Amino acid sequence: MPRRPKQPAVPFPYGKIVTVADIGAAIRAKRASIGMPQEQLAALAGVGPRFLSEVENGKESAEIGKVLHVLRRLGLELSITSRSGGSSNGG
Repeated sequence: MPRRPKQPAVPFPYGKIVTVADIGAAIRAKRASIGMPQEQLAALAGVGPRFLSEVENGKESAEIGKVLHVLRRLGLELSITSRSGGSSNGG
C-alpha cells in the first residue's frame, strides 16, 4: 500500500470540546504533530485502525472507554467543568 505524503503539522486545538468531532480533531492533530501514523497509534492504544479513523472523523457512536484510552496514549486528558461555573449539581 503506497504511503501518503506527510501533511504539514496542524496546530493542536486546545480548548473547549463541544462535539465528538472536536475530540477527533484533537486526536488527529496531536497524532500528526508527533508524526505518528494511525496504524501505530491504533496498535499502541489497543484499538483497530478503523476505530481510530472513525473517531478522528467524529463518529458519534464511538465507545467512550476506547476513546479515553487513545487520549491517554497520546498524553491527553478530558476534563469536565460546569458550564455556568456556579452550581456543581448540573444547574
